[in-house]
Amino acid sequence: MSSKTFIHDNFLLQNKYAEELYHTYAKNQPIIDYHNHLPPQEIAEDKIYPNLSKVWINGDHYKWRAMRTLGISEENITGSASDLDKFKSWAKTVPYTMRNPLYHWTHLELARYFDVNELLNENNAEKIFNETAEKLNSPEYSCRNLLRKANIELVCTTEDPIDTLEQHQALKKSDFEIKVSTAFRPDKAIFINNDGYNKYIDSLSKVSKIAINNYVDLCDALRNRIIYFDANGCKLCDHGLDQIYFEEFTESEVNSIFKKKRNNENVSNQEAAKFQSAILIYLAETYHEFGWVQQYHLGALRNNNKRMHSILGPDTGWDSIGDLSQAQKLSSFLNALDSKNKLTKTILYNLNPADNEMMATMIGNFNDGSVKGKVQYGSGWWFLDQKDGMTKQLNALSNMGLISCFIGMLTDSRSFLSFPRHEYFRRVVCNLFGKEIVKGELPNDMEWIGKMVADISYFNAKDYFNF
Repeated sequence: MSSKTFIHDNFLLQNKYAEELYHTYAKNQPIIDYHNHLPPQEIAEDKIYPNLSKVWINGDHYKWRAMRTLGISEENITGSASDLDKFKSWAKTVPYTMRNPLYHWTHLELARYFDVNELLNENNAEKIFNETAEKLNSPEYSCRNLLRKANIELVCTTEDPIDTLEQHQALKKSDFEIKVSTAFRPDKAIFINNDGYNKYIDSLSKVSKIAINNYVDLCDALRNRIIYFDANGCKLCDHGLDQIYFEEFTESEVNSIFKKKRNNENVSNQEAAKFQSAILIYLAETYHEFGWVQQYHLGALRNNNKRMHSILGPDTGWDSIGDLSQAQKLSSFLNALDSKNKLTKTILYNLNPADNEMMATMIGNFNDGSVKGKVQYGSGWWFLDQKDGMTKQLNALSNMGLISCFIGMLTDSRSFLSFPRHEYFRRVVCNLFGKEIVKGELPNDMEWIGKMVADISYFNAKDYFNF
């Protein structure tokens, strides 16, 4: 296959049934990207990006890890090198990423946004850099127009409780037709042994206008911010945890632990686990009260390289898959909420693929018939949002649950060029069904299977979130 046809109409689609499912039922569905880390300020300002390095490489620790592995210096990744030199370094890396999802994503994004169908490498890097820069510098490629090009219906960014949400407020008042919502991410209030915890609580106190002197005050302050977020259109939360915390505790114990921290005294790991358990339960019950969807991303082992973390900070490419035990505490946590009838709609994501079948069966324990797909096994996340990871997640969910109720893909991205990952996911789904039709493992009922594909691509999420 020549370089000009690598990304073609039937990319990843291996038979006529897969092709029909994708082109008829999946391709043109709008995108609901219900979890990402896009900066809402850039949407509000309708930012124009001067070149691909600014919109494509900056902040993308997936690319950074690959470049470092190839031996590219940090200066040409996150350092002081020019945008062109950084792009050339990425272009040099791309041919070496074959069989990594970055190879597919890179060429999908170049094709979909810029009609560039060449295979990127160091020889054509400067030409492609200049061609795309010319496009990016026109209003047609502003931030909002990049979202329009991707057929976005809704994007849901992720904000801390202390955020003012002023950018979301500005967007709501604007004439921008794509809905931009937010998700509540209160992890900094949970991780009591994190550096800077007391400083953060001081900031939370200031924005909530509640003096936080004890555990009840902290809960009141978080509730204050949940009320504020809800009034600004927030309908879901997100947590990024190594695991769910669930320890027996009393309010007296938790209050004592919190006061120790506020007095700058040492909090043991066991005390931290009790405190974190209490906060999680309180928040989850409050989410239920407000009718929010709760999301739990579980299993990352973060900031492994302490030296580089101290230089570059978090979310710069030093995280990996953790191997913590997940099932027992997750079950206890969900059961504690369900027993009080305070379990809201819930999405569970795992980072360790060893937990796939556990997650696929765990959701069935708490799907009580009250809502279609109330507890969801979330799509392949982070290191697993590639073809093999997606397929394994889809197979586990199919074998042990109902794939027909699945709410589909999200980008979890910081890049405005990442939305072809939805296309990638939809192609994987259609090919999976198409291959089984060929094998005779599924009937040749394109109308029904097509409806399932359309639901997974769009309609299930639209119904589930009810934005």
